[in-house]
Amino acid sequence: MPRVKRGRVRASRRRALRVQVKGFRWGRKNQNKLARTAIKKAGVHAFSGRKQKKRDMRGTFNIRINAAVREHGLSYSKFIGLLKKKNIELDRKVLSEIAAKYPAVFKAIVDAVK
Repeated sequence: MPRVKRGRVRASRRRALRVQVKGFRWGRKNQNKLARTAIKKAGVHAFSGRKQKKRDMRGTFNIRINAAVREHGLSYSKFIGLLKKKNIELDRKVLSEIAAKYPAVFKAIVDAVK
């Protein structure tokens, strides 16, 4: 029974690994063991980074809304409270875009809330 030679398979696996770690620094770009762990960690950071991005964006939306609302003599928290009281269900992302791109429409929303 002939022995199993894994020359092609192993080489293609290494090649795929090297493609993934292109641009990494030090031994993480050319040593298999370090490259494998680097890829795993990079994946973990990418996953948590996608969640972090959502948190950061929500903060940005809040700041935008606050800046726009203060021009009309309200604070952010009062504005959000009034929105809930009037059952206007616009999320913060949409509100911030309206505030940035369509100030007249945002003024109408603020007037409807007051």
